Amino acid sequence: MSVLLLRLAGPLQSWGTSSRFTRRNTDRAPSKSGVIGLLAAAEGRARNESIDDLTMLRIGVRIDQPGQVERDFQTARPVDGSAPLPLSYRFYLADAVFLVAVEGAHDLLERLASALRTPVFPLYLGRRSCPPAGPVLLGMREGTAGELLRETPWQASGWFRRRHSDATVSLETVTDCPPGTPGSVLVRDEPVSFDPRHRQYEWRSVLRAPVTVGNPDHRVHDPMELLGGDG
Repeated sequence: MSVLLLRLAGPLQSWGTSSRFTRRNTDRAPSKSGVIGLLAAAEGRARNESIDDLTMLRIGVRIDQPGQVERDFQTARPVDGSAPLPLSYRFYLADAVFLVAVEGAHDLLERLASALRTPVFPLYLGRRSCPPAGPVLLGMREGTAGELLRETPWQASGWFRRRHSDATVSLETVTDCPPGTPGSVLVRDEPVSFDPRHRQYEWRSVLRAPVTVGNPDHRVHDPMELLGGDG
């Protein structure tokens, strides 16, 4: 199989799968619906177009930099002077970085890679107010999503990596898995339709597991450095 690798990073991200009414939550990792929406935007698909080919893709996420949950609130007052609308709360992830592995047919992924290089619609990380900080596409590789989540170098920001002195780090992954897989949980983020007249989402099974990757900023401690010696 082929795998499309994405690096999702930005000042703010928001990946809500349980937002209702005046409270817009965010999950701690990108949702499948959010990733599919990003790919559909890159290709210029209208919201009422079919996404059946995209929902067949297998998604895996690695949390390279978990970020911090931030809360914002919004108020709105109708122009006719009537009673103001209820206060709404919106939650975001600040300074988070994710590695996303999208597994599927080579031809489809090649087309999506081309679209990500020159997207038709603006790309955003869960909400329109959350643009990516840089290029999203890392490239295409051969293998499985699970293999690439284990093998791809740590994508965290330099300042975050330098906070960790160990040679390796343990990172959480969230991957698609068959229903009933031991240890799996259900999340309702499998998109059926993005049509605003009847948005539909189904449940999917995901498995959370740690992986260990190397820290490129790790330095072996040399006590002679403190003395100015050359060993």
